[in-house]
Amino acid sequence: MEIVCPAGTPAALRAAVKAGAHTVYCGFNDETNARNFPGLNFDRQEMREGIAFAHAHGSKVLIAINTFPRAGNEAIWHRAVADAESCHVDAVILADLGLLDYAARNHPGLRRHLSVQAAAANADVINFYAQTFDVKRVVLPRVLSVQEIAAINAETEVETEVFVFGGLCVMAEGRCSLSSYATGLSPNMNGVCSPANHVEYREDKGVLDARLGGYTIHRVGQNEPAPYPTLCKGCFGASNKSGHLFEDPVSLNAEQLIPQLQKAGVTALKIEGRQRSRSYVAQVVRNFRGAVDALEAGRPMPEGMLTRLSEGQAMTTGAYKKTWR
Repeated sequence: MEIVCPAGTPAALRAAVKAGAHTVYCGFNDETNARNFPGLNFDRQEMREGIAFAHAHGSKVLIAINTFPRAGNEAIWHRAVADAESCHVDAVILADLGLLDYAARNHPGLRRHLSVQAAAANADVINFYAQTFDVKRVVLPRVLSVQEIAAINAETEVETEVFVFGGLCVMAEGRCSLSSYATGLSPNMNGVCSPANHVEYREDKGVLDARLGGYTIHRVGQNEPAPYPTLCKGCFGASNKSGHLFEDPVSLNAEQLIPQLQKAGVTALKIEGRQRSRSYVAQVVRNFRGAVDALEAGRPMPEGMLTRLSEGQAMTTGAYKKTWR
């Protein structure tokens, strides 16, 4: 199976390729991609150089243009599609219906993948995207069990790509309004979830508040680690309960499900983490490449090497085993 690895910077792209990534995904440094953070992403020249480096080392590159264009500003997204093709990218990852239509009509030779932001979770809608826009691969949302993924693959010829490691959202990709409620900036349109310029830390009498857009997301005692105030992973009180009411601060790790995912017909395994360091990217890529290579060779897969790279050193298999709280 293909290992699809994140790169938020040119250095991370090179690290991923050197570590054995089959494919790297990245984005332009603007609001056309869903990781539009300061200091991340690629300008056009960096993208050309990164793609050339990857191709010279036998790896592919995908460009995520996976936010939803704002009315009246479609030209920004159209230009991103055209620039991706001129950079000789291997495929673009799109979510918006209008942008898919534009790309299919104006850049028919450019391979199209469907982003997880489109939340395509059944064979009927996946086949629609394939028949209408010639989508070759779909990134499945993180709400499906292995059995459900197998059922989808039995009813479509479209390649499927699934997340196997990294941060989890509240598992309603493309539909989240939490960040835009608190800050006015949408992860689905502006590409920014919990933007750094809306983050504030306040200390009062030995208690530290982590705030986002004026809302207290975490409150910790003296000498306790203060997490980044991502709204869906905050601590809140409701119905006489307090805690992580939306999502626990844990990382997805489905490395031991790789054989099951292979049997389910999955084409590619995706690692989340374009905001992570090149060291993180290299370590995760090496581990998953080793696991896939071992599976292909009939050897036992390595275990437990990624725990220290997880969020809060805690892991979950997410929805793959369908254990809901």
